[in-house]
Amino acid sequence: MSPSSIRAEQIHEKRRERERQEEGDCRLSHRTFTSKNLEKSGEMVGAKEHRTTDTEMSDVMSMQQHQVPNDNNVRELLTLARQLINQGNPSQALQAVVMAMRTKGGDQAVFQSLHRARELYLNRLQESTAADQLASLFAECAIAEAQPLQDEQTPLNVGDQSPSAVPDVNVNSILAETGRAQFMLDAFLDGSSFICLKCGGLVSNYRKDEHYAYWCG
Repeated sequence: MSPSSIRAEQIHEKRRERERQEEGDCRLSHRTFTSKNLEKSGEMVGAKEHRTTDTEMSDVMSMQQHQVPNDNNVRELLTLARQLINQGNPSQALQAVVMAMRTKGGDQAVFQSLHRARELYLNRLQESTAADQLASLFAECAIAEAQPLQDEQTPLNVGDQSPSAVPDVNVNSILAETGRAQFMLDAFLDGSSFICLKCGGLVSNYRKDEHYAYWCG
């Protein structure tokens, strides 16, 4: 091999060695860059997760702190409602209850509760009406039974009939008309009062003479 060929081979070998070294440096630099990026990405993810955890904890604490005053407000409103009922202010008590329900469950809870209260009120009203009607029937029976006794106890003079001596069996009691027939029935049954067959009023036995003289005379 000629000297020139040997020289060319050495130059070529040095060039290939330099290229291999540069390629190795490039690979090392790439691995270093990738490792740094991975570490940086991991730090960013960890920081993000940490921030998310802190945010969630902050939200939970805020909700708990907000929930405690709400619960206290609900209890205070219900206590106020009871006080207003005892003071004879049902409308204001209802407003306090509505505010408590809205604080706890929103407008939907208010609507559902008021709808349920309306149903209960109508059911009780129907039961009360049925009881009043039953009491009125008992009172009519009592009037019908009392009529013959009244006719026997009150002598009638021909040509001079007292208006109160001619009872009207179909007369309705004033208390019955106002939905308080049970009071009339109780007073009649215990013997403390009587039902005037003329005007339908409930009169004390102590005022019987005055009633016939000045009211139904």
